[in-house]
Amino acid sequence: MAGRKRDLTVFISEDRVVVMAPPGEAAVLEPLDVGRLRAALRDAVVTMGKRG
Repeated sequence: MAGRKRDLTVFISEDRVVVMAPPGEAAVLEPLDVGRLRAALRDAVVTMGKRG
């Protein structure tokens, strides 16, 4: 919203997918960014499935 690029981090913690953003920041995503987030979330879920 402030016109700055920020990173969202997607990782697995035990049996959950965690999406982390900088504190106090909002994510305003362009369509391409939504696709990237979707892919990262899918990859995390697939990895969880392989682990157990």
